[in-house]
Amino acid sequence: MRVLKVTAEGIMTSFRYPHFMQGIHPTFEMPPPATIYGHICSALGEWISPAGLRFAYRFTYEGKVDDVEHIHVLTPATGKIPRFDLPKTSNGSVNPFKRTLLFKPRLSLYLDRPEWQSAFRSPHYALILGRSQDLFTYTNVEVIRLVRSDSAYFEHTLAPYSLSRQTARGIAILMPRFLDYSRNRAPTFGRYVVITKRVHSRELLREPSETYWVDPTTPLSNDSHLGLFFHQFIGEHDDAMSLA
Repeated sequence: MRVLKVTAEGIMTSFRYPHFMQGIHPTFEMPPPATIYGHICSALGEWISPAGLRFAYRFTYEGKVDDVEHIHVLTPATGKIPRFDLPKTSNGSVNPFKRTLLFKPRLSLYLDRPEWQSAFRSPHYALILGRSQDLFTYTNVEVIRLVRSDSAYFEHTLAPYSLSRQTARGIAILMPRFLDYSRNRAPTFGRYVVITKRVHSRELLREPSETYWVDPTTPLSNDSHLGLFFHQFIGEHDDAMSLA
């Protein structure tokens, strides 16, 4: 399978849990699929149809830190000029909160759209991943050919929730899957498994004939290359686990 492989790097990023509003903003350790979709659209310069688009990625960072930020919460004006140099005024207040940041993030994004290579070599908008101030840069954009293999290793990636039936490794998590801008950014969510430490396919409970897409340009580990789990933004989603 021919795919577009894009490598992006930044200084800092954060992927906020959507249901935390004040006090603390923890971060996902992987960019949610909805974030990946927004990143793709910013490079292309338009809201593209997510139908049929498949993506996989590997995401790493070198450290995690906590920073203190603040939000100005405003109230209706009283006719006076608000003074934002004060910690609290009659027109509003300043609410500090702790945000978790990921230091020196690196993303290897795989898309089944090799025809987008020129667009990613010359992105339409400034590259961000996470908050609006989290600038990124592309360090490599190339078209490669993935191959099928009965052996692979997986690390620092987002796996389908069904993988929880095959291994005890990884963390199950609920993430924003897609924001529908045609319906006032209505969100859909999906369950996934976050894989950080390396897992080899021989450690998984699987069918003997099962094969994986692997990137032959990645380093070998136990005679295996990096395996990829491809996801979609809309359509059927395997996030149900049956105990039967």
